[in-house]
Amino acid sequence: MNFLRDISCEQIMDSLADGVFTVDLEWRITFFNRAASAITGVPRGEAMGRKCWEVFRSSICDGYCALKAALEAGESRGNRSLFFVRADGTKVPISISAAPLRDRRGRTVGGVETFRDLSALRMMQKKLDSLYCLDDILTRSPSFRRTLGILPQIAASGSTVLITGESGTGKELVARAIHNLSPRAGKPFVAVNCGALPENLLESELFGHKAGAFTDARRDKPGRFQLADKGTLFLDEIGDMPLALQVKILRALQDKVVDPLGAVAGVPVNVRIIAATNRDLEEMVGRQAFRSDLYYRLNVVRLVLPPLRQRAEDVPLLAGHFIERQNALTGKDVRGLAPEVLQLLMRHPFPGNVRELENIIEYAFILCPGGRIEQEHLPEGLAARGDQLQQASLCGTLQAIKCRAAAEALVRNGGRVMATCRELGISKDTLRRLLNREP
Repeated sequence: MNFLRDISCEQIMDSLADGVFTVDLEWRITFFNRAASAITGVPRGEAMGRKCWEVFRSSICDGYCALKAALEAGESRGNRSLFFVRADGTKVPISISAAPLRDRRGRTVGGVETFRDLSALRMMQKKLDSLYCLDDILTRSPSFRRTLGILPQIAASGSTVLITGESGTGKELVARAIHNLSPRAGKPFVAVNCGALPENLLESELFGHKAGAFTDARRDKPGRFQLADKGTLFLDEIGDMPLALQVKILRALQDKVVDPLGAVAGVPVNVRIIAATNRDLEEMVGRQAFRSDLYYRLNVVRLVLPPLRQRAEDVPLLAGHFIERQNALTGKDVRGLAPEVLQLLMRHPFPGNVRELENIIEYAFILCPGGRIEQEHLPEGLAARGDQLQQASLCGTLQAIKCRAAAEALVRNGGRVMATCRELGISKDTLRRLLNREP
């Protein structure tokens, strides 16, 4: 074991995947390992000497503190789950353990705390449970933030909600957030895609059937309305629902009763309806492709989700989120986007919206071994577009230099628009024009 003499305690601590930091009796940080810096996003040099709550901004810093409890009790305190807030406002779930730190004479000279990033575990759990809240809907768009700001009131109201927006804008994510913010949160959230099934199967899926109602109907089967009883039923792509079924949906909404196929009597249900569509229902009503009475019954509260091309400031924010998620799922260490990749994505029209961006990042992770995502890691069509932009940039025009400088500044500032504007001394509108303009 002589080789241990050449290894410092700091080297050992830096090899750990868990964050470790120590404080003195004045709560000043005296040690901060590499993992602590990576998880918090705070460089070691900035953390040293600061009060621990200035670095962590934890959910329990103003209340029960595990480190304080450990020092007061003179023994370890462990496995508490909480979150802290990074400088960019991101909430990070962690589990912590704390213990007093003593010198050779047994005197308490401070405390030590270890913490583990639970983001990957939380992400997987959410995927399994389909639990989403407002914190999962990421945006810096002022108009979209105003929309999200009224979701708690909408959720509490119990009213029927119609969510409109292009495919991939996150309509189901918003619907789940409304359900989880509502008094029905402990009850089922049942989703059905009205455009994915033929009419005969869709009717059975929605309203259920009795044994013997048709060939192969050997037993009673409850429909989605019954499965969602006392909860929320999400009718996705409601604009694709056949006219004949729209009448039955209308009755379920008005009378709170469904008629299973083959049943002699209706079945009462207590369901909140959230509907979504990427189609123009008003235009469909005008040409009698959608029932006007059902449209007005659904259109009590309307939420319009903007396409990603109208909130370009969200591209770096969402890309960073998807990179973090893929890092957690794949075990890779991808640290962000190269400036030219960010500039390319900021100009991309995203016909598939947020879902398309997520797919681009997932594809890039297949080719990117680590470091930053470069152009060669992008899908072929995007990479070719990037080559065209790069060739234009090589012409060295003043406009090209400004565009590239803006993209690089946005990368340096972690996608934070206002911080980038302050660094460059320009307005938000000017930054948006630079990022979206051809060089």
